[in-house]
Amino acid sequence: MKVKVLRQQGPFGKPYWQTFDYDGDKNASIAAVIDSINYRDDITDSEGNPADKISWECSCLQGMCGACAMVINNVPRLACDTFVKDLKGDTITLEPLRKFPVISDLVVDRGIIQENLKKVDAFIEEYHKETEKDPELEYQIGRCLKCGLCLEVCPNYVKGDNFFGPLFANDSYFIVSRSKEERTKIKKDYKKHFAKGCSKSLACQKVCPMNIPTLASIAKMNRL
Repeated sequence: MKVKVLRQQGPFGKPYWQTFDYDGDKNASIAAVIDSINYRDDITDSEGNPADKISWECSCLQGMCGACAMVINNVPRLACDTFVKDLKGDTITLEPLRKFPVISDLVVDRGIIQENLKKVDAFIEEYHKETEKDPELEYQIGRCLKCGLCLEVCPNYVKGDNFFGPLFANDSYFIVSRSKEERTKIKKDYKKHFAKGCSKSLACQKVCPMNIPTLASIAKMNRL
């Protein structure tokens, strides 16, 4: 198989494609494929040209941290949770997430996610047990990896604007359900930074690696 990677040397480098050969296990994850290419002492591309190691991020390699989020065959996914056998064709294309600044190759800066949450203090300061009784949804929301895949596919999210994306809808409901003091403020922030900009394409829910039912959070917040 061919592994086609969109590369970029540094934040200000010009993107370019480079193709590598892979003849390993078809049951391997994309993370394992990248690792096998980088494992070689002298890396060469498919044309025999010397190549640098592919820059990418990983931590748990178990679909629990979100660090390895990237665009695989034009679909935003986690590299550790996507397998060669499940991809069609004989070419694998790997690209960085497009809605975040590229640091190097497949590594992007997703700091805007936390920066937006800090702008509206989207954190629980005083915890109240059982304000709202929907523990299953709260548990699902708590599994959010902040990987950025939902923002990548959201047709309404543009870096730097006032729309914070679907992960903010989930965080808003979690705060509303657990803190009486912060309920009024977070409802106003939800309206400004999510409700006014969401077109409800629900692409976010389809791409979420944790299968978080974001529509349920949106419905509850809209009712409030």
